[in-house]
Amino acid sequence: MPKRKEKKISESTIHRLSIYYRLLSALEKEGAATVSSRELAKKEKLTPAQVRKDLSFFGSFGTRGLGYPVKELREKIAKILGLNRAWNVAVVGIGNIGSALVSYKEFQRQGFFIRAIFDNDLRKIGSGHKGVAVSDVKNLREELKANAVDLAIISVPASAAQALVDEVVAAGVRAILNFAPISLKVPDNVSLRNENMSMELEQLSYFLVNGNG
Repeated sequence: MPKRKEKKISESTIHRLSIYYRLLSALEKEGAATVSSRELAKKEKLTPAQVRKDLSFFGSFGTRGLGYPVKELREKIAKILGLNRAWNVAVVGIGNIGSALVSYKEFQRQGFFIRAIFDNDLRKIGSGHKGVAVSDVKNLREELKANAVDLAIISVPASAAQALVDEVVAAGVRAILNFAPISLKVPDNVSLRNENMSMELEQLSYFLVNGNG
Protein backbone atom coordinates (compact mmCIF):
# COMPACT_ATOMS: atom_id res chain seq x y z
CA MET A 1 0.00 0.00 0.00
CA PRO A 2 1.52 3.37 -0.96
CA LYS A 3 2.38 5.67 1.91
CA ARG A 4 -0.11 8.48 2.34
CA LYS A 5 1.42 11.85 1.65
CA GLU A 6 1.41 14.04 4.77
CA LYS A 7 -0.33 17.37 4.53
CA LYS A 8 2.14 20.25 4.60
CA ILE A 9 1.34 22.80 7.28
CA SER A 10 1.91 26.42 6.30
CA GLU A 11 4.26 28.72 8.20
CA SER A 12 1.35 31.08 8.89
CA THR A 13 -0.52 28.25 10.63
CA ILE A 14 2.52 27.41 12.77
CA HIS A 15 2.87 31.12 13.60
CA ARG A 16 -0.76 31.25 14.75
CA LEU A 17 -0.27 28.09 16.84
CA SER A 18 2.47 29.95 18.73
CA ILE A 19 0.02 32.79 19.31
CA TYR A 20 -2.67 30.41 20.56
CA TYR A 21 -0.12 28.79 22.88
CA ARG A 22 0.71 32.13 24.49
CA LEU A 23 -2.94 33.11 24.79
CA LEU A 24 -3.79 29.78 26.41
CA SER A 25 -0.85 30.07 28.81
CA ALA A 26 -2.11 33.49 29.91
CA LEU A 27 -5.69 32.19 30.27
CA GLU A 28 -4.48 29.24 32.34
CA LYS A 29 -2.65 31.59 34.71
CA GLU A 30 -5.88 33.57 35.05
CA GLY A 31 -7.69 30.38 36.06
CA ALA A 32 -9.83 29.99 32.94
CA ALA A 33 -11.11 26.44 32.43
CA THR A 34 -12.45 26.72 28.87
CA VAL A 35 -12.20 29.09 25.92
CA SER A 36 -14.13 29.33 22.68
CA SER A 37 -12.73 29.75 19.18
CA ARG A 38 -14.51 33.11 19.12
CA GLU A 39 -12.64 34.28 22.23
CA LEU A 40 -9.27 33.13 20.88
CA ALA A 41 -9.98 34.78 17.53
CA LYS A 42 -11.07 38.07 19.07
CA LYS A 43 -7.82 38.48 21.01
CA GLU A 44 -5.77 38.38 17.77
CA LYS A 45 -8.25 39.88 15.27
CA LEU A 46 -8.79 36.52 13.55
CA THR A 47 -12.00 34.71 12.70
CA PRO A 48 -13.35 31.75 14.72
CA ALA A 49 -13.33 29.74 11.48
CA GLN A 50 -9.58 30.38 11.10
CA VAL A 51 -8.91 29.18 14.65
CA ARG A 52 -10.94 26.01 14.10
CA LYS A 53 -9.24 25.37 10.74
CA ASP A 54 -5.76 25.78 12.22
CA LEU A 55 -6.50 23.32 15.01
CA SER A 56 -8.23 20.84 12.71
CA PHE A 57 -4.92 20.10 10.95
CA PHE A 58 -3.78 18.34 14.12
CA GLY A 59 -6.91 16.50 15.24
CA SER A 60 -10.17 17.09 17.03
CA PHE A 61 -10.16 19.50 19.95
CA GLY A 62 -12.88 20.66 22.32
CA THR A 63 -16.62 20.05 22.34
CA ARG A 64 -19.06 21.90 20.14
CA GLY A 65 -20.94 24.45 22.21
CA LEU A 66 -18.62 24.05 25.20
CA GLY A 67 -15.33 25.35 23.79
CA TYR A 68 -11.80 24.08 24.39
CA PRO A 69 -10.37 22.96 27.76
CA VAL A 70 -7.62 25.58 28.25
CA LYS A 71 -5.03 23.40 30.01
CA GLU A 72 -5.53 20.41 27.70
CA LEU A 73 -5.36 22.50 24.52
CA ARG A 74 -2.26 24.35 25.72
CA GLU A 75 -0.52 21.03 26.44
CA LYS A 76 -1.50 19.59 23.05
CA ILE A 77 -0.23 22.67 21.20
CA ALA A 78 2.99 22.53 23.26
CA LYS A 79 3.48 18.96 22.04
CA ILE A 80 2.76 19.95 18.43
CA LEU A 81 5.31 22.78 18.66
CA GLY A 82 7.86 20.55 20.39
CA LEU A 83 7.74 22.55 23.62
CA ASN A 84 7.16 19.49 25.79
CA ARG A 85 10.80 18.44 25.58
CA ALA A 86 14.26 19.97 25.97
CA TRP A 87 16.28 21.29 23.02
CA ASN A 88 20.03 21.89 23.03
CA VAL A 89 20.98 25.32 21.67
CA ALA A 90 24.29 26.89 20.64
CA VAL A 91 24.96 30.62 20.23
CA VAL A 92 27.60 31.48 17.65
CA GLY A 93 28.88 35.02 18.27
CA ILE A 94 28.77 36.54 21.74
CA GLY A 95 28.55 40.23 20.88
CA ASN A 96 25.70 42.47 22.01
CA ILE A 97 22.95 40.35 20.43
CA GLY A 98 24.51 37.03 21.44
CA SER A 99 24.99 38.16 25.04
CA ALA A 100 21.39 39.35 25.23
CA LEU A 101 20.15 36.02 23.87
CA VAL A 102 22.17 34.02 26.38
CA SER A 103 20.64 36.11 29.18
CA TYR A 104 17.07 35.71 27.89
CA LYS A 105 15.34 33.67 30.63
CA GLU A 106 12.30 32.78 28.52
CA PHE A 107 14.39 30.31 26.50
CA GLN A 108 14.67 27.83 29.37
CA ARG A 109 11.00 28.21 30.27
CA GLN A 110 10.17 27.12 26.72
CA GLY A 111 12.58 24.17 26.82
CA PHE A 112 15.53 25.72 24.94
CA PHE A 113 18.78 25.25 26.87
CA ILE A 114 21.99 26.97 25.76
CA ARG A 115 24.68 24.29 25.91
CA ALA A 116 27.47 25.94 23.92
CA ILE A 117 28.70 29.44 23.05
CA PHE A 118 31.30 30.28 20.41
CA ASP A 119 33.37 33.29 19.44
CA ASN A 120 36.69 34.14 17.76
CA ASP A 121 37.69 36.88 20.20
CA LEU A 122 40.56 35.63 22.38
CA ARG A 123 39.44 37.98 25.17
CA LYS A 124 36.08 36.20 25.34
CA ILE A 125 37.17 32.59 24.78
CA GLY A 126 37.23 30.78 28.12
CA SER A 127 35.04 33.32 29.89
CA GLY A 128 31.69 32.26 31.26
CA HIS A 129 28.19 33.44 30.32
CA LYS A 130 25.35 32.21 32.55
CA GLY A 131 27.37 29.14 33.47
CA VAL A 132 28.45 28.29 29.91
CA ALA A 133 32.08 28.75 28.86
CA VAL A 134 32.80 30.49 25.55
CA SER A 135 34.57 28.13 23.14
CA ASP A 136 36.83 28.94 20.21
CA VAL A 137 34.80 29.01 16.99
CA LYS A 138 37.59 26.95 15.41
CA ASN A 139 36.18 23.98 17.34
CA LEU A 140 32.61 24.68 16.22
CA ARG A 141 31.82 21.47 14.35
CA GLU A 142 33.30 19.13 16.94
CA GLU A 143 31.68 20.79 19.95
CA LEU A 144 28.26 21.06 18.28
CA LYS A 145 28.35 17.30 17.82
CA ALA A 146 29.67 16.69 21.35
CA ASN A 147 26.83 18.75 22.84
CA ALA A 148 24.19 17.17 20.57
CA VAL A 149 23.04 20.65 19.54
CA ASP A 150 19.61 20.78 17.90
CA LEU A 151 19.42 24.50 17.11
CA ALA A 152 22.11 27.10 16.42
CA ILE A 153 21.67 30.85 16.77
CA ILE A 154 23.95 32.85 14.48
CA SER A 155 24.82 36.37 15.66
CA VAL A 156 28.01 37.21 13.77
CA PRO A 157 28.97 39.80 11.12
CA ALA A 158 27.56 39.13 7.64
CA SER A 159 31.02 38.43 6.21
CA ALA A 160 31.51 35.43 8.53
CA ALA A 161 27.98 34.04 8.61
CA GLN A 162 27.84 31.69 5.60
CA ALA A 163 31.10 29.89 6.40
CA LEU A 164 29.98 29.33 9.98
CA VAL A 165 26.55 28.14 8.90
CA ASP A 166 28.25 25.63 6.59
CA GLU A 167 30.11 24.28 9.64
CA VAL A 168 26.87 24.20 11.65
CA VAL A 169 25.13 22.20 8.92
CA ALA A 170 28.12 19.84 8.61
CA ALA A 171 27.78 19.13 12.33
CA GLY A 172 24.27 17.84 11.74
CA VAL A 173 22.32 20.78 13.19
CA ARG A 174 18.93 20.97 11.46
CA ALA A 175 17.54 24.29 12.77
CA ILE A 176 19.18 27.72 12.53
CA LEU A 177 18.06 31.14 13.75
CA ASN A 178 20.02 33.81 11.89
CA PHE A 179 20.59 37.33 13.20
CA ALA A 180 23.32 38.15 10.67
CA PRO A 181 22.15 40.73 8.08
CA ILE A 182 22.62 38.43 5.11
CA SER A 183 20.68 35.76 3.22
CA LEU A 184 22.16 32.36 3.99
CA LYS A 185 22.07 29.15 1.97
CA VAL A 186 21.25 25.85 3.66
CA PRO A 187 20.18 22.39 2.41
CA ASP A 188 16.48 21.61 2.07
CA ASN A 189 16.55 19.43 5.20
CA VAL A 190 17.67 22.36 7.38
CA SER A 191 15.16 24.90 8.69
CA LEU A 192 16.43 28.49 8.58
CA ARG A 193 14.72 31.50 10.15
CA ASN A 194 16.01 35.04 9.67
CA GLU A 195 15.63 37.81 12.22
CA ASN A 196 16.58 41.02 10.46
CA MET A 197 15.98 43.82 12.95
CA SER A 198 16.97 46.51 10.48
CA MET A 199 14.22 45.44 8.10
CA GLU A 200 11.68 45.35 10.93
CA LEU A 201 12.65 48.91 11.89
CA GLU A 202 12.39 50.01 8.26
CA GLN A 203 8.84 48.65 8.10
CA LEU A 204 7.97 50.49 11.29
CA SER A 205 9.47 53.72 9.95
CA TYR A 206 7.38 53.29 6.79
CA PHE A 207 4.30 53.04 8.98
CA LEU A 208 5.30 56.20 10.86
CA VAL A 209 5.70 58.11 7.59
CA ASN A 210 2.74 56.69 5.69
CA GLY A 211 0.30 55.46 8.31
CA ASN A 212 -1.40 52.08 8.02
CA GLY A 213 -3.69 52.94 5.13
